[in-house]
Amino acid sequence: MDSSAGVPKRNTYRHGDLRNALIQAGLELTRGGGPDAVILREVTRRAGVVPNAAYRHFADRRALLRAVSQAALAQLASAMETELAALPSTGDPAESARARIRALATGYLRFAQAEPGLFRAAFSTTDMVDTGGESAAGAGGLTAFQLLGAALEDLVEAGVLPPDRRPGAEYFVWSAVHGLAVLLIDGPLRGLLPVQAREAEQRLMDSIERGI
Repeated sequence: MDSSAGVPKRNTYRHGDLRNALIQAGLELTRGGGPDAVILREVTRRAGVVPNAAYRHFADRRALLRAVSQAALAQLASAMETELAALPSTGDPAESARARIRALATGYLRFAQAEPGLFRAAFSTTDMVDTGGESAAGAGGLTAFQLLGAALEDLVEAGVLPPDRRPGAEYFVWSAVHGLAVLLIDGPLRGLLPVQAREAEQRLMDSIERGI
């Protein structure tokens, strides 16, 4: 059966934003099947255009996947921003700075578990070159990595993190959190009960606080 039956094909996109429509279609596909599901023919079918129309915006599938990866990274950053926004106000700068680090880690891990396909797509390419305007930043204008860096600066200002231990700290934190995320969705920890996963996350965050 022809999967394209009933889907109108056109050479121009009526909304004038075919590039974004293709990226959104790619995101929908990654939700269910990860980066391997991003196939040009299926992406264009979902956008309602002929396959060749994609080449006006993307040189090949890899270029489209890079743009989808950037968009997935932006959604990751937004999930981390959501956790930050939910933090209660406190008058203790040190407590607030610690809470921000934990919130960012929580947002990262929750996104990975709630959207494993998007999470895999976010890190499916290593050549983060210009994708034609797509940004990996969340609504606040910062990427996941930049959000972490800002939170670490807050720890220094609050007197929690000694200035001489600040350089490179984001690599340690990101590696630890990302490692647990991968173990929970693709590794031997994927069978943990929710309460066990939460305990693993808590122990990780405790270790991060002691290690930085």
